[in-house]
Amino acid sequence: MEKLCFGSWVVGQKSGLFCHSVGGVINVYRNLSSAEVSTALRPFYFSVHPDLFGQYPNERSVNENSLKQLSSYIETLQQKRDVRPTTVTFYLRTNASNNERTSRGTFRPVRISLSQRDIHKTVKSILQTCNLPTTYLDSIAPPPPEEKPQFSKFSEDYNAPFDENDPIYGSVVLKQMVQKSKDAQKLTEWLKKNSGDAREKLAACQPVREEIIRLQSALEESLGLQNIVWDCGWNVTHFRGCLQSFQALVRHHPELMHVLHGRTLMFGNDTGVSLDGHIMLNSGEVRHNWLDLLKNLPKHDHALLRIPAFEKAVSRVLRDIQVVRRKFQPKVMAGHYENQLRRLTTSLSDYQGRLGYPKNWPDKLDEFELVVEPEAGPLMLSPTGQFIVPASCPAFLLITFIDKRLEEASDLLSRYKSNKHVERDLHEQCLRGLGLAALHKDDNITPDLMIACCQQLLNQQATLAPMLAGVRLWVTHYYSVLSDGEMCIPWNWKL
Repeated sequence: MEKLCFGSWVVGQKSGLFCHSVGGVINVYRNLSSAEVSTALRPFYFSVHPDLFGQYPNERSVNENSLKQLSSYIETLQQKRDVRPTTVTFYLRTNASNNERTSRGTFRPVRISLSQRDIHKTVKSILQTCNLPTTYLDSIAPPPPEEKPQFSKFSEDYNAPFDENDPIYGSVVLKQMVQKSKDAQKLTEWLKKNSGDAREKLAACQPVREEIIRLQSALEESLGLQNIVWDCGWNVTHFRGCLQSFQALVRHHPELMHVLHGRTLMFGNDTGVSLDGHIMLNSGEVRHNWLDLLKNLPKHDHALLRIPAFEKAVSRVLRDIQVVRRKFQPKVMAGHYENQLRRLTTSLSDYQGRLGYPKNWPDKLDEFELVVEPEAGPLMLSPTGQFIVPASCPAFLLITFIDKRLEEASDLLSRYKSNKHVERDLHEQCLRGLGLAALHKDDNITPDLMIACCQQLLNQQATLAPMLAGVRLWVTHYYSVLSDGEMCIPWNWKL
């Protein structure tokens, strides 16, 4: 068994066993398997599944986005990689009686803090926060002992109070979901109170933005990069720090930089090669880890070249369904994705050989779209009409789910194809008509929500333009002024 030693810890990577020595006594702890994680979280998934909120698009969208973030967090833990603490919000289905029903339906918001360093504690924290049973989890494996946290260069004290003005963490998108009292405010009232503060912060960060543009241009020109992208929740000050660190890496190792020619460099939450072929660098890692990726880039590229064949295999075994990437998908590394596709292909092939597909299915499913995602997630139909399937999903569940949702998926896909063009036009009209410096949206704001927001902004153009001129605006689910001066407003704001 391959072993790694960290102080008093001995870790068996292949077996999933963790040995902890205390006073000479060695205690052995087993890490949870993917199947055990899915089973333990089943009551949670049944309570937050987006399909339970069909009449409440806002809550459905929040749950869908939070499930993506939770799945990414769990997958990162399972791969023994560093994670950064965050908070996700879910609307939890309840069993309220008729007397307890409200105009918002029988559900309640729950905020789940994700800051644990092992999968067992994470799963237990999720269940306990939602008041769900942990009997199964407690029966399969005891929790590992408390471990003194070790913080990297960019880590923070997880128990420290959050500082909204912190230059690094002040703009983390998931400090979000600020108090409902703020969400209840009218947009004009909120802008009058906060637009001055936002402009001051924007002005203070302007030199940083200009420095970022200079660094980006210099690196793109010298290395032949197609683009440098910031895909992280931290603010522009940290982006500048990453660019400066990378520039120093270029100076010390110029002989390796030819691999970047014609590529897109992306600073985010992972290190590797994305499915789009972008070279991703974890913004919280040290330069040495970045250097390791550049040295081993050919290996990652080989995995990327194999992926179309694996996607084609899934497509063929499922009647030519389109295997696509999710419209608002967290970045997935090529090597992990390859394994997920291989697993799903095997499962579907076995099912087809034994039972065959429903007779009412068309000969081809090529008008539909399928997205294969990490193991720890729900089977669902996205608001854009895509079938979202975790790689570990049993084939019989997937076939049953697709059979029941074919018509709904077709309607959602048609609506999305129409809406995305309307959204693009309204986006440009808002930029010009309101004099905005920038207009962005969170990934969980689908085209129909963005269209509704933009139309409302344009309808109130005369009132809002003086307050929004020169502002960098984000469309989200909450009100907030970020530390770099960007302003967040909910898509369904009220005048």
